[in-house]
Amino acid sequence: MAADPLVPLLSLADVAPAVERARERVDAALRHRALRRQGGRVAAEVSLRSAIASAALEGHVHEREAVRAGVVTDPVLQGALRVAEALPALADRWPRAPRQVLARLHTLAAAGTVPPEALGRPVAGAAEGSTPLVAARLDILAGLVTGGTRVPQVLLAAVVHGELLALRPFAGPAGVVARAAGRLTLLAGGFDPRGLVAVDLGHREREPEYVGAANAFATGTPDGVRSWLRHYMTAVEIGAERMVEIADDVLG
Repeated sequence: MAADPLVPLLSLADVAPAVERARERVDAALRHRALRRQGGRVAAEVSLRSAIASAALEGHVHEREAVRAGVVTDPVLQGALRVAEALPALADRWPRAPRQVLARLHTLAAAGTVPPEALGRPVAGAAEGSTPLVAARLDILAGLVTGGTRVPQVLLAAVVHGELLALRPFAGPAGVVARAAGRLTLLAGGFDPRGLVAVDLGHREREPEYVGAANAFATGTPDGVRSWLRHYMTAVEIGAERMVEIADDVLG
């Protein structure tokens, strides 16, 4: 049997403890009493705020109440909202057909920002230089998502997110797709089965670190990968904290 390709990541300094802290923080947050009867309201607010944060990380910053009021027509923001709304329905398909789901995410995210014929179609990444290499990297990633690793789901989500940021296999708001794929991994794997952890808010709140760590991950060095994984676990913890704050607000 082939060795699990992601297991060595748990041996990087501070990564395993960070994964455990993120798991514990999320487990505690998901016990919030508001989720028993008001989980739907909490999930809807997390979805809205996550979409706004994801668009902001693409450079499209909008006030939350303006978005809530429906007066923001920015296509990147609208794409992020469509993606956020679609995630629960895509969770079952993600571990079975990740390439198809990625194409769907891109179609939702990039409509109105790229030509129609480019929607859902991978393109050559600047770092890779050729479409076959992009396709090969996506195949490897798809293999991980479909059962090619047994590491904790939050670690797999970090790798999925980081790899798609590094590869940027789609035209337009590729970061929206990468963040959505990370969240889908948490949803589908049972780490965050109701989509309540506002991890994109964690990325947004630590945006300079997010950008720097993502660039470090793209180098493929152990230190670069470690930097990204530690950032991701911190963002998950922040996302759990923000979910608790939202749940407290719902209880009033």
